[in-house]
Order: sequence, then structure tokens, then C-alpha cells
Amino acid sequence: MISVRGLTKQYGAVRAVDDLTFDVAPGKVTGFLGPNGAGKSTTMRMVLGLDRPTAGSALVGGRPFGALAEPLRAAGALLDAGAVHPGRSGRDHLRVAARTHGIPQRRVDEVIDQVGLGPAARRRVKGYSLGMRQRLGIATALIGDPAVLLFDEPMNGLDLDGVRWVRRLVRGLADEGRTVLLSSHLMSEMEQTADHLVIIGRGRLIADASMQEVIRGGAGRRQVRVRTPSVDDLAGALLRAGLRVHPAGDGELVVDGGTAETVGDVALSVGAAVHRLVEDQSSLEEVYLDLTGDSVQYRVSDAAELVTR
Repeated sequence: MISVRGLTKQYGAVRAVDDLTFDVAPGKVTGFLGPNGAGKSTTMRMVLGLDRPTAGSALVGGRPFGALAEPLRAAGALLDAGAVHPGRSGRDHLRVAARTHGIPQRRVDEVIDQVGLGPAARRRVKGYSLGMRQRLGIATALIGDPAVLLFDEPMNGLDLDGVRWVRRLVRGLADEGRTVLLSSHLMSEMEQTADHLVIIGRGRLIADASMQEVIRGGAGRRQVRVRTPSVDDLAGALLRAGLRVHPAGDGELVVDGGTAETVGDVALSVGAAVHRLVEDQSSLEEVYLDLTGDSVQYRVSDAAELVTR
């Protein structure tokens, strides 16, 4: 488990991370969300011992990362795909990582195959595309077969096939019982991949809940669409039940604030046939934008104002 308690990081007058407390549990993909500058990367760096907290703690398996004897076997991370010696081949980069931790060299070939680098592993990294660097970074994170994994924007530079591969990879790692912390701005991918969400803004915790709890209980709207030949009878019954109803044409009603079960029960009570019943809730993107609206540092209007100065 990753355990963060009261984590704070101060850079002069700027508080990048402000008293964060949360856990990342094994067997789940935990999505780590927040606007640019929210403190996500700084938090991950403190978990990995790359930055020292001003206050609080970040533990991996109950210990500071820097105190682990074989850190690559305990936790693997992709924070910056460009942090690789450009003159080395991908294979040599992995061989060095393996040798420093006493990891068998056969593991190098295993992770090269796992991430799909193939023949490109023998080429120098300076000739890699961003997507290839991402795959190499993921291979480095996996080389110690760690129980804990942290990925910061691993889908950057990947094509659609690569994005789907990352999705399957992180889901598979969590299904094996590993602890996975995943940061990404791709909300549609996060909605398909994550089980739990930690959302921060301006360094502070905004939400720490399951995906469904965030979408259902955040600021998300919930609507039910129902199609019936008995529009007037059903609309009247729904209004009497205290629900807000709007006609949508073609025998369809839009019901605010209820669930599909509630609407179905009301329809049954008045003998109204139901030809279509769909519960429509907010997407993760809609809920996320609403939750973090006050935490965005730079908006389009701000940028336009800067350009015109």
C-alpha cells in the first residue's frame, strides 16, 4: 500500500502540496487527477523519495521509499519518459537498471517483449519517438516485478492501440493484486480503467472515493430517459412522486433526480407500458471539471489576456 499522511511541500512562498492524506490500496487502479499545477507530480516524487516533504510522510509498504534495500523490486515508476541517457540503447538502459538491483538479465528480455519494444530495444534512445520512450519507461518500472507501480501520464505520445494496451496493462497489474497509482488527463480512459479516484486541486484533496461514488455523488447530474405510449399518465404520476419531468418528444420523457428503478416502479403503478428506460448520469469529465473548477490556475481567458498585453 501507498500511505500518504499530512503530506506538504513548500517551495518558497508556494505551497505545491498542502496537507494531503490518502491511501492507494492493492488490487485496484487508483486514478490520480487534478489540473496542471495541482501537485500530482510533486506528490509522486515525494512518494518515491525524489523530493523531501516539508511536512508529513509518504510510505510504500509501511516504509519510506529511500529506506528500501531494493527499491526497484518494491516499487516501479514512470514519471518522465525523457529521463533516459540518449546515447544508450533501450536494452542497455534496462540492463543497467537490472544489474544495479541484482535482477537477472533474462528479465530484460521479458519486459522488452511485455511492452512491445522488440527490435527497437537495440536502437539508441535518442532516436526514439515519445511513444517508444513511454514504453521504455514502463519497461523500467516493471523490471523489478514490483508490488507497487506509479505511472504519471503513461499514455502521452501513444497511438490508439498503445493507449488501449496501457489500459489493459494497468488493469492486469491491479488484477494480480498490485498497487497501481495512475495519473492521466485522459478522462475517458480513466473512466474505463480506474476503480478509485484521488482528486486534488492547488495541492489539496478534493475527493477520495470510488469511481462510481465520485460520478454519482460528486456534482454530477442524474437523469432518466423513459419512452412510453402513455406520456401524460406517466408524466403526471412522476410529478406526483416529486420528480421533475420534461417532455423530449417521440413519446419520451426526461426525469431529473430519480433512478431507473424509481421511474420503472412509478410506471408499473399506473399501468404505463415502458418501451425504453435508460439512466443517464454525468461523465467523469463533467464531474471532474465541476469539482476542480475553482482549482484551475490558468484558463483560456487568462491566456488570451496575456497574449494581448
